Amino acid sequence: MTEQRIIIEMGMGNDLHGQDYTKAAIRAVEDAFRHSSLPLFESLGVGHGQMRVQVTIGAQRPERVDTDAVVAYMPRGRAEVRAVEGGLNTGAPDDPIVIATAAVEVFLPKSAVGWRPA
Repeated sequence: MTEQRIIIEMGMGNDLHGQDYTKAAIRAVEDAFRHSSLPLFESLGVGHGQMRVQVTIGAQRPERVDTDAVVAYMPRGRAEVRAVEGGLNTGAPDDPIVIATAAVEVFLPKSAVGWRPA
């Protein structure tokens, strides 16, 4: 099935005093959500279950991001989450501020709405 990306949003989140990479990742996803709205689903008569959501988290310690917890946080669609090296740790070396970034991409099957990319 051929898909078309219909939206991409970016966000940033942090954990100030816990070095919790998953918390920072979820906050980055929340930030991305605050920048978007998807009214086209209702307009086109397409159910949210047809969308695939691909989330890429950038963190200095990607192995410490619980990607299953980020998937569980996603409110709609079939979510896939991967963590890659990125983000930023800053502040005191013994208690760094963890900053994560998120790219949230939404895809729909082209057949769902009968469209063709321009």
